[in-house]
Amino acid sequence: MNVLLHKGENCGFVKSDLKAKAALNHPKKPALKKGKSHTVFFANPPKIIGRMSVAGEKEGRGPVGKYFHKIVDDDKMHEKTFEKAEYDMLLAAINGAMESAKVKAGDIDLFIAGDLLNQITSSSYAARELSIPYLGVYSACSTLSESLAIGSAMISAGYYDKIMCATASHFATAERQFRYPLEYGCQRPPYAQWTVTAAGATLLSSEGDGVKITSATFGRVVDFGTNDLNNMGASMAPAAMDSLLALFRDTGTGPDEYDLIITGDLGKLGSDILRDLMREKGYALGQNYIDCGSLVYDVTQKCYQGGSGCGCSASVVNSFILDKLSDGSYSKVAYFATGALMSSQSCYQGETIPCISHGVILER
Repeated sequence: MNVLLHKGENCGFVKSDLKAKAALNHPKKPALKKGKSHTVFFANPPKIIGRMSVAGEKEGRGPVGKYFHKIVDDDKMHEKTFEKAEYDMLLAAINGAMESAKVKAGDIDLFIAGDLLNQITSSSYAARELSIPYLGVYSACSTLSESLAIGSAMISAGYYDKIMCATASHFATAERQFRYPLEYGCQRPPYAQWTVTAAGATLLSSEGDGVKITSATFGRVVDFGTNDLNNMGASMAPAAMDSLLALFRDTGTGPDEYDLIITGDLGKLGSDILRDLMREKGYALGQNYIDCGSLVYDVTQKCYQGGSGCGCSASVVNSFILDKLSDGSYSKVAYFATGALMSSQSCYQGETIPCISHGVILER
């Protein structure tokens, strides 16, 4: 990774640095086969009027920990199970986003959410608490970007005025669902990632003065044949490449035309693979590219390739990224989260890992 963030230091790029680097290695855009657009442009861009990020104690000690709105001191949230703790974190993020926008649940037209647990139970139980129309979605670690894309399209079309988008993940719940029970003490390979204990919620509105979502790129399922449940970065990088290429093709832009391109949860290895894949297609991802999974932990925390889980990018985007957009450090950010769409049993049955990446453009 080309950018090292340290606690207490300026976490992020400044526009002057980006513009200086934009003049270097600007690639010639390759001739891509034209087809139907994957990108939709919003005539009435929704605004982000409320947001909240909740993170675990381990995540709070990481490089972007000072940006999180709430850091919990107990991974069980003083509950009996980790699953109940995940639900509590998600509900705390939703309530915090409503509080920041000074609205109540009854003011919200639709709730769009998902998570990693079987049948997206954390999200559904949160919807039970809110008692408003609910759309449950599943896109693994790209659940928030998918939710934002769907919510933005509905608001732009005039169907709804206010939509809450949210997701969460928990290290302990994801481990025993997708890998091994914690008590087993399984040794992780060096290319593995650490599921982030965090939640994020974003409240979209047809009115307001917040950061706008101006377009969304819907990804397609991409599978390069990886079947290792620990190697999420290598599995998801091709999907990120496919959706970024669609964005550049549909908009006629290149990497240098964004203050920041941020992917969701490729980790250090996956980010390097994405850089190589994009370079082969004629695009150089420079210093204005980072990955949420690479930001959450530092090397002293021994989280191997970094963070993963749908709460990873949800918490980083709703804190660090939107803070930087709000204070003027960034003006235009491409947020492309990635998700691995396998089940807990599919790889054991000989299947490879299908992946997807959905993205939205955030602008001041």
